[in-house]
Parts: sequence; C-alpha cells; structure tokens
Amino acid sequence: MKISPRFRSVAVAVIATTGVSFASVAHADNGTISFAVYKAAFFVGGAGGEGTLTFHGRHYPISVGGISGGLAFGASKTYFHGTVRHIRRAQDVTGVYAAAGGGGAVGQGAQMIVMTNDRGAQLELSGRQVGLQVNADVSGMSITVK
Repeated sequence: MKISPRFRSVAVAVIATTGVSFASVAHADNGTISFAVYKAAFFVGGAGGEGTLTFHGRHYPISVGGISGGLAFGASKTYFHGTVRHIRRAQDVTGVYAAAGGGGAVGQGAQMIVMTNDRGAQLELSGRQVGLQVNADVSGMSITVK
C-alpha cells in the first residue's frame, strides 16, 4: 500500500501539533499568591491592594485593583492566600479576573473564590475579611505582576 506524500505531511503535522499541545500542558506549573485588598462600596465599589506571587522559589510583587457593581455596601479589608495553577511564567498571572457572588462580614468573615484569566491562570483563593461589608454583585479584579 502506497501512502501519498500529502497524507504523510498532514499526519506528521497532526502528530507534531498534538505533541506540542501535550508538552505545553505538561510544562504548566503552580505557584502561591498572597495579597490584601481594601474594598469600599455603595452600590458601585472599588478595591485595591498589594501582595506577593511565589513561583519557582522567587517572589514577585503584585498589585491588585478592582471594581464591582450591584448591591454592595460597606468597607472591608480581605487577606487572600491561595494557589495559582496553569502558569508557565510569573507574568501569566497578569490579567483580568471576573466573578459574581455574594457575602458579608460584620467584624470578621471568610471568603473563598476560584477565578481564571484570559491566559488560563487559575486562582484558588481563600480569605479572611475584616470590616462591615454586604454584597451581591458582579466584580472584576485586575492583577499585575510588577
């Protein structure tokens, strides 16, 4: 049976592409992230903060900003800590993350959230919130690796 050169070329391209795809997934790695966010809201809210990304033994400073809209009142500070998954380099964490949710705290409360940016970086965060905050809103958070 004779295989045409065109078919052989397509088969090699498919195999090579599949190998690159599996290699890309295999080379993705995890890191840890910690940051504090200050949030104030009266229907429309704003948030900002700073923290650290730890990836391959190195520490990278990050800045966090955000905006929310919906039913939101109060002011709070939340300390987040968690895991960053599916990154190849520290800069993959940079991007916009969106979330919808609700919660509240009087004095102290807990938060947990999972978000993904357009580069595929996934944040799995838990946090401790301090302040007076009630919210049922849609929010966006931007993280920048400095």
